[in-house]
Amino acid sequence: MDIKKHIPNAITCGNLLCGCLAIVSALNGDLVWSAYLVGIAAVLDFFDGFVARLLKVGGELGKQLDSLADMVTFGVVPGMIMFQMLSPEAAYSFNGTDLMIERPEYLQYIGFLITIFSALRLAKFNIDTRQSNSFIGVPTPANSILICSLPLIQHFQPVILNVNTFMAINNTWFLVILTVIMSFLLVAELPLFALKFKNFGWADNKIRYSFLIISVVLLILFQFIAIPFIIFLYVAFSVVNNVTAGKNREETAINNH
Repeated sequence: MDIKKHIPNAITCGNLLCGCLAIVSALNGDLVWSAYLVGIAAVLDFFDGFVARLLKVGGELGKQLDSLADMVTFGVVPGMIMFQMLSPEAAYSFNGTDLMIERPEYLQYIGFLITIFSALRLAKFNIDTRQSNSFIGVPTPANSILICSLPLIQHFQPVILNVNTFMAINNTWFLVILTVIMSFLLVAELPLFALKFKNFGWADNKIRYSFLIISVVLLILFQFIAIPFIIFLYVAFSVVNNVTAGKNREETAINNH
């Protein structure tokens, strides 16, 4: 039996296991550990495809397993986290002071819009041949990382935030609007570049290297607070890249004509 063809699938199963454990943590109210587990899963999600390409053992089974694992880890988990954050019983602590934010109970179910649109996004990805080397719509791991950054910011970095900023992050309507916007971006016809390197030359990867360098600097300077900005920076870089690529195609067409 060829063991190496099962290695990427084993890594994918590790992603799925992290998702299951993250759901348990979220149900127990430990959103910080839930976010950590999603972070570990995101690393595994990157490496399963990388290892499959490296070993040249990619196949339909791996593709389908990857989508199923992503649905749990990057679909169910962020929906559950937002559900808990919008809970009427949600309590927050700012610099040792306990804060209560009252909200109607029904609003917390809006969090599962993320789960529903993640399922739609993953289903579209599996049948969309345009997404072999890039993405159309925000990838589920990126969306999940954004949602999971919120409890990490709340827990670890109130010393950097003032009380108004802290309350704004936990504001009911901020969380609802963020949920709606990110759910839309999951399925939007918005081309986004993928962090897949066919080679490591600067000319072919300027947008990727620039994004990664700025992201690392932001993480060093601002830690968890940087994560939402990095995700929106990813969208902005993609829009700029699309505009630039469109202009280049027009210039090439004019010159050829």
